[in-house]
Amino acid sequence: MKQPNILWITTDQQRFDTLGCYGNEFVNTPNIDRLAKSGVLFEQCYSNSTVCTPSRASFLTGRYPRTNRTRQNGQSIPADEVLVTKLLADAGYICGLAGKLHISACNPSVSTAREPRINDGYTEFNWSHHPNRNWPSDDYQHWLTEKGVKVKKRKVEGMPYIEYCPDEENHQTTWCAQKAINFIKNNADFENPWLFSVNMFDPHHPFDPPEDYLKRYLDILDEIPMPNYKENELEEKTIYQQIDHERAYGIKGLFPASKMSEKDHKSLKAAYWAMVDLIDKQVGRIIDVLEETGQLENTIIIFMSDHGEMLGDHGIYLKGPHFYDPAVNVPFIISCPSRIQGNRRMNTMVELVDIAPTLLEAIGQPNYKGTQGKSLWDLLIGSNEEGPHRNDVYCEFYDDRRGDDQRRISANMLRTEKFKLIVYSGMEHGELYDLEKDPNESSNLWNDIHYQAIKMKLFKRLYDRMMETMDPLPEKIAAW
Repeated sequence: MKQPNILWITTDQQRFDTLGCYGNEFVNTPNIDRLAKSGVLFEQCYSNSTVCTPSRASFLTGRYPRTNRTRQNGQSIPADEVLVTKLLADAGYICGLAGKLHISACNPSVSTAREPRINDGYTEFNWSHHPNRNWPSDDYQHWLTEKGVKVKKRKVEGMPYIEYCPDEENHQTTWCAQKAINFIKNNADFENPWLFSVNMFDPHHPFDPPEDYLKRYLDILDEIPMPNYKENELEEKTIYQQIDHERAYGIKGLFPASKMSEKDHKSLKAAYWAMVDLIDKQVGRIIDVLEETGQLENTIIIFMSDHGEMLGDHGIYLKGPHFYDPAVNVPFIISCPSRIQGNRRMNTMVELVDIAPTLLEAIGQPNYKGTQGKSLWDLLIGSNEEGPHRNDVYCEFYDDRRGDDQRRISANMLRTEKFKLIVYSGMEHGELYDLEKDPNESSNLWNDIHYQAIKMKLFKRLYDRMMETMDPLPEKIAAW
């Protein structure tokens, strides 16, 4: 049997509780749910950063943000970092991509053409950072031009924070799926194994699903639950959360949770879920083609997201220096019928940084010397189900400015099964949650006298994790 193909589907800003297989009773996600039944669903998978670029650089290198030196949005990954896609290409894989990559600065003010690339291993590169017309070399925009389509969004009456985007046929998510379908069909008869990265921009804000996908949620708007927010809970939390409660990212007028009505909150959740439903439809199209071409059994399929979305929980929208589970816990499903023992749910904690070494072990390649993640392959094939994969998970944030002094924010999170500790550089105040007694993370116990000994133990564990993120490169090659 030839090496397994790899279909790597990465959505943007999708929290863990947005799929039927993760317990959401409202969404319509039969295709991803079917994928979970054929594979392994991880209930506790955590991103290593709460924003795009450092998270993506981490899971593509298997190295933490502070180690791979891509710590924040707007930075570019150094050229000497080694992506797992490059290692796979060196091992004979034909690698392709559609959609977003975002491991380099790609703001139009910096890059007028498209996102700068290092030696990433992709020989087919259909790039579209997001659906808007910002770059002349955006391949999704070229597709629309070829079709003679001009995209126009429309406001939803009585719902100021959401819009209708193009119909399904002309959507960027559909374009990403079609590029994957073309690639899969074109490679079906070749001996070389392949990897294809499908990187949709959705369900990242703005909240703008197609009208027909949103309609079924608007019909049941009253049934949609409000965000998880306890009145005045932010008084005992950081100034950053208080600012973002008034305006996301600290930007005036951007999703001001404190000023929204019940209808506003519910319509935003409805739009977000509708975007996920569209993703599921396109994932189904891709899986169908794998089956039609006889490649499904020997294809490793990954479904995941780079980080989560607050979606009004704790009075905050979007993302930032916030480490609640909706921001860091992401969906993560892996399937490969011929190799992975399926129909399993795992509650052990894993990190996105674990993906790169997992893929290398899956194809029998040696681990890259600079890798810091831990392979999941033994868990996936069912040969090692004893004990936890990790005793804790670790996340970093080095980005953005808030407050009157506009000081740059640096923070670290350590999460165990029972507790979560968040430490902010330069601040005496932080966050501590007892997850057994307070799974919604509403009550900050940082100053609670009964938790000071626990806090000190968690500080030590956080210190140990930070020491583990020190770069293992260059290798030691002699005694002195």
